[in-house]
Amino acid sequence: MVPPLFLYFMVHIGHLIEEELRKQERSVTWFANKLYCDRTNVYSIFKRESIDTALLLRISNILKHNFFYYYTKELK
Repeated sequence: MVPPLFLYFMVHIGHLIEEELRKQERSVTWFANKLYCDRTNVYSIFKRESIDTALLLRISNILKHNFFYYYTKELK
């Protein structure tokens, strides 16, 4: 079963990742180093409305924040 379309518009994961990074007072350079990528890739992540689950798991572990929560919250 395909979930309703409104779920895709409720969560802008890139904005949530950027917000958490800033809340933790971490730099984009620090985050890029942890992800083993360039800073430009991090800015690209911030613009994404959706994200690969493997990458989201890596980001969740790096920032010690469960970003999957925002999706499961929408299912209830």
